[in-house]
This record gives sequence, C-alpha cells and structure tokens, in this order.
Amino acid sequence: MIRETAYAKINLALHVRARREDGYHELETLFAFVDAGDVLTARAAEADALEQYGEFAGDLGTPFGNLVSQALGALPRPGGLAIQLEKNLPVAAGLGGGSADAGAVFRIVRERFGLPDDWRERAAKLGADVPACVESRTCIGRGTGTELEALADDSLAGVHVLLVNPRVALTTGPVFAGWDGVDRGPLPKGSSRAIALAGRNDLTKPAIQLCPVIADVRAALENTAPVLVRMSGSGATCFALYDSEEARNAASETIATAHSEWWQMTGRLR
Repeated sequence: MIRETAYAKINLALHVRARREDGYHELETLFAFVDAGDVLTARAAEADALEQYGEFAGDLGTPFGNLVSQALGALPRPGGLAIQLEKNLPVAAGLGGGSADAGAVFRIVRERFGLPDDWRERAAKLGADVPACVESRTCIGRGTGTELEALADDSLAGVHVLLVNPRVALTTGPVFAGWDGVDRGPLPKGSSRAIALAGRNDLTKPAIQLCPVIADVRAALENTAPVLVRMSGSGATCFALYDSEEARNAASETIATAHSEWWQMTGRLR
C-alpha cells in the first residue's frame, strides 16, 4: 500500500500579465504547498479503480471525471491501481485540490512503476497547476503556470499557515474573465519571503466582485496580526502566514469562534 498526501497549493503571489490568444492568461506566480491536504491510498489491482470519501467527496461528482482518474489514464504502466481518495480540501477553492490529487497520483505511479520521460507534458495536459503539484515544492511558475523555475532561497519553508474558506465554490473561468487587463508588473525577485511580501494577487478584485464574502475572510485574517494575508489562486480561499505556531493557533481559534461556518485547515509550508 502507498499513501500520499495531496498537498494544498497556495499562490503566495499571482501576477496576471496578459490575455493570450488561446484563451488562457500569461502568468507569473510563486507556488507554495502546505503540508496537509487530501489523502490518497493506493493498492495494486488488476484494473484502475477510484473510491471517494471525506468531507468534500460529495462535491466531486462521478469518479470518472475526477482528475485522479484522468491522471491514471494519462500514465501507462504494467499494472492497475485501486485508489481511495479522502477529499479534505474544498472544491473550486483556489487550492488546486484536483491538481494536487493528480500530482499525488504521479508520485504514486513514480514510486510503484516509474514515470515516462514526458511526464511533465502529460501533467500539463491535465491542468496548468498539475506540473507544480507533482513535486509540491515552492517554485516560480510562468506562462500558464506550467513553466517552472526552482527558487534558490526558500526562506518561508516551515512557516505556519492558516487556510480559511467561506464554503463558497468559485470557479476559475469567471474570475479570470473579470480581470481588468491591466499589467501591473512582473513578479519581484529575491527570496520566497521577499517575493511574497512585495507581490500581489491580481485576481482578488474580480473574485471579490463575484464572491463578496472573500473580503470578510481576508479582513478577519488581517485582524489576527499575521505576517501576510492573501487570497490564493482564483479564490475563494484566503491564507495567512505566521511566524509561530502559537500565533497561528490563536488566530484559528479566534476565527472559529466568530465564524464557525467557515472551513479551516492549518499546517506549515513545505
């Protein structure tokens, strides 16, 4: 049996630079990953199979359309895998949940059978976040997010994170469609902390226009004295970074008391 965590993806910064003729957008982003997320358990089987359970499993629909099934179908191998997916991350939440699940499948297949030489291209065809989610390490993404660069100085590794989602699904397409088309400049240079602190998320405004409660989540987090608060991806999840576990846990308790209906997850950056 192989057990893999599908690590929650956050965008410490997300700069939208231009609309592309293919319908996508030119991006510069700083990917980071929390040491918590969905959990996949895999066993050898005659044929591939997927079982879904967990808090958000009901939001996934049929297993055949799941990115886990698509990832299994994208990777040739001599044997099947029966996978159980514990869906702990909300769907359409800016956390790359489906992409993280697919990335975990790639790691499972790599451990069990090895990956084909063109695995990066196969991952990119599943989604723009999937290549980054395979390794699930802090890195810079360019293009649509699939052109990855390692980061020499990851000064945020181990930093404590609080994720908060108002339990409102927000699909990516309408948020990108609401971007105003203004190029506000490239991703800063430097360490992960320097880039995160000087960066921004250009999708915040259109996301709030579609889902106003995001502003409430962000304000609640900002009142807990974090190092940084930002929306992740296209929303609606926001994250806050803290220099101590005590500060993060206190923030989590404060928000849970005031907004018990909101979803939370705590962890550290990998």
